[in-house]
Amino acid sequence: MTHDLHSHLGIGEDRGRRGLATVLAGVVGALALVLGVAAWVLWPDADDVAKAPNPYGTQGVSLVSGTVTDVRAVDCGGGSVGPDGLPAVQGDCGELLVRTADDESATVIVQPAVFRTGVEVGDSVELVRVEPEGAAEPTFEFLDFDRGVPLVWLGLACAVVIVAVARWRGLLAIGGVVATIGAIVVFVLPALLAGENPLAVAVVGSSTIMLFVLYLVHGVSIRTTAALFGTLIGIALTAVLGWFTTGWTHLTGISSEDDQILMAVAGQISLSGVVTASMVIAGLGVLNDVTVTQASAVWELRAAQPEASRRSTFLSAMRIGRDHIASSVYTLVFAYAGTAMTVLLLVAAYDRSLLEIAGTEQVGAEIARTLVGLIGLVLAVPATTAIAAALAPAPSDPAHDPADVIRDEGPDPRSV
Repeated sequence: MTHDLHSHLGIGEDRGRRGLATVLAGVVGALALVLGVAAWVLWPDADDVAKAPNPYGTQGVSLVSGTVTDVRAVDCGGGSVGPDGLPAVQGDCGELLVRTADDESATVIVQPAVFRTGVEVGDSVELVRVEPEGAAEPTFEFLDFDRGVPLVWLGLACAVVIVAVARWRGLLAIGGVVATIGAIVVFVLPALLAGENPLAVAVVGSSTIMLFVLYLVHGVSIRTTAALFGTLIGIALTAVLGWFTTGWTHLTGISSEDDQILMAVAGQISLSGVVTASMVIAGLGVLNDVTVTQASAVWELRAAQPEASRRSTFLSAMRIGRDHIASSVYTLVFAYAGTAMTVLLLVAAYDRSLLEIAGTEQVGAEIARTLVGLIGLVLAVPATTAIAAALAPAPSDPAHDPADVIRDEGPDPRSV
């Protein structure tokens, strides 16, 4: 276990390179200082963070959980068209008898759209309990299914699988996820709600998260530092491209009723800026995956071919990088398509051209987010590979210049 921990911390792989390690430590330390100052400047005062009253926290209103004890179909008299002129789900409503956690009996109605998905006896649900002052009996409304317990068990199962397979790295990766969520909740979201510059918040938040998580999960080493530098370049490129694309395509960030509610609650927020910020944050995971893989590929190639020049190592690693780019491209597209599946199905059901649909705010924002993320990811691959090749141990062959200037060898014939 001690050997594994030392390997994770990078102890041994940078032995004999204290000079370079010291210089890089100074650079990373200066970067951490800059990010710390930037985060301090952007950190919002609690009074500046927009807040809205909890609709379920007013006098006489509360949320309660319960268990369905009986289900019946009832005619709710709905037509094929709703009051707003849009298509409405047809069919029976559901009448549910629910026993609450406080042992109260409640009868609630669920709309056809929910009833058709399947409601069974024994299901856990959340209800809105309303008891106005002076009322004889409280009334109840169906809010949603209670998914807390299943999600907790699913999360625990996921953590067990990760740790069982990846061991120390898996455990540290889970710690990285917790730290990432904490940074977003504690810094990024409040800063956006306070009206701070969304792009600055996204860049500072993303860079700080990567600075911490990379060293936590992959250990303190020159290799990890190479991956960090490549990741920061990718973040910078994505930020610039996102800022340009948001203005060029006139993305307003207003594509649903929720967006309008957010604007009403926090009028100081620039929703178009939030779109740009989301472009930076959304592709961070895949970007980090690519940069870490490329840095590791360079180090493994150096270990397998210690006499190879830096140029040869770079070219070999780029062949790996091209395969990684190819797989990451459709991985990112599938990820966005999966999250927007309901919207895509609705769009496909309308009799409109593909180009017309792609130009809408809701779909166009997803397309722009995907394309910006892909460009930043692709450009980060050669940047990371070049940095890693420059920072990797020098060739061991005495025939090579220790500085390993690129001119010392022609192109690798395998790259042809």
